[in-house]
Amino acid sequence: MSRIRVNRTFEVTVPVLVIGGGACGLIAALAAHDAGAEVMVLERDVIPSGSTALSSGLIPACSTRWQRAIGVADPVRQFTADIQAKAKGEADPELAQAVAAASGPALEWLADSHGQAFVLLEGFLYPGHAVLRMHAHPDKTGAALAASLLEATVAAGIGVVTSAHVTALYCGPDGRVTGVEIARPDGTTDALGCEALVLACSGFGGNPTMVARHIPEMTDALYFGHTGNQGDAVVWGEALGAEALHMGGYQGHGSVATPHGALITWAIMMQGGIQLNIEGRRFSNEHEGYSEQSVKVLAQPGGIAWNVYDERMHQLGLEFADYRGADAAGAVRRVDTLEALAEMIGIPATTVAKSLKAAADHAATRSNCPFGRDFTTAPAIQGPPYFGVKVTGALFHTQGGLSIDVSARVLRGDRSTLPNLFAGGGAAVGLSGSSVYGYLSGNGLLTAVSLGRIAGEAAAKSVGH
Repeated sequence: MSRIRVNRTFEVTVPVLVIGGGACGLIAALAAHDAGAEVMVLERDVIPSGSTALSSGLIPACSTRWQRAIGVADPVRQFTADIQAKAKGEADPELAQAVAAASGPALEWLADSHGQAFVLLEGFLYPGHAVLRMHAHPDKTGAALAASLLEATVAAGIGVVTSAHVTALYCGPDGRVTGVEIARPDGTTDALGCEALVLACSGFGGNPTMVARHIPEMTDALYFGHTGNQGDAVVWGEALGAEALHMGGYQGHGSVATPHGALITWAIMMQGGIQLNIEGRRFSNEHEGYSEQSVKVLAQPGGIAWNVYDERMHQLGLEFADYRGADAAGAVRRVDTLEALAEMIGIPATTVAKSLKAAADHAATRSNCPFGRDFTTAPAIQGPPYFGVKVTGALFHTQGGLSIDVSARVLRGDRSTLPNLFAGGGAAVGLSGSSVYGYLSGNGLLTAVSLGRIAGEAAAKSVGH
């Protein structure tokens, strides 16, 4: 595990050093650069991508020009209220407000200063969001977002050093970070000094020991995140006296195609799709959130469920690259009769027919959903043809992390700040509270983007820029 080492002298010192080349790290670097500081990014992988590239790439942001263009009013207070409602009030109120307030300006700055293109997703709301506020790269994938941010970082002349795995921090007696140790693939090590350090090296989902300790219900679940998420930021921070908060919070997902390992967009559920277990029965309110749905799916027989929907929803899914990939891989199965749908799941046709009729009755207000879902927001499933995808629940990203203030400075337990240490994205405590139920759709990239910019600007300021 990563270590803290006694201060030393360095041949080379960079004013602002960023660990991690995902969205948070690259945005932090761009922000520090724009604030006038010399900055460098250290990335453990050959190609920077991080959790961002594995995500759906959707960034919730409020009061943006993309929203205003279609008449969506979304003040900061409304976004903050949605964050807190999902987190059951557990998110730090000052941090939630600061992150929400920074979200819109961050996207507009990325567009205007660094050529980033964004579109606002229309037509449906993700769970927990009162208005349309999901922004994305035009390709609607995290990989496209990560690649575009990397291109902008390189274009800005910022050094991005890859295959540079930070294994230790050098610190003075007051907790000030003075540099890092870097391990290279050939077994050699380097040392690099810094005046300020931004931790953007994500969470701990790829560390089975930490997952078992903090999120035991996900110990045996499919991990759909980046293997580099080893909890280094938390280990370093705690060794320096920082406080880690909400370590039981995480982003799960209840719709990962198995055995294909492909993400199936939750937009299908929001637009009328349902999930059936292998007994052919619905078992939850699919609109509560895809994160907590991971636990509900894993609790079903065999830890699996079937997404069931129609041609209209299939066409909606095809708007997303992840879904198109799943379709091409054979995860999405089309059948022309109710009997064939039942055979696919492995149950009697009468059972499937009963579940589909119940959902149609809920949509027509002839009955109420026993799980509390409002089916009147979208048309009922119309078939044939019918579509089915066998899915499981998965762990995507942890939400617990280092305590920070509204300037992304890392905090000790007594709320005092460490001298020159900043954190954002998965390295910092998120806005999702202490459990899976607190994750508002897009919270991961929300904190990556907002806190990335906040941390970069604050780090630059701390070194005199």
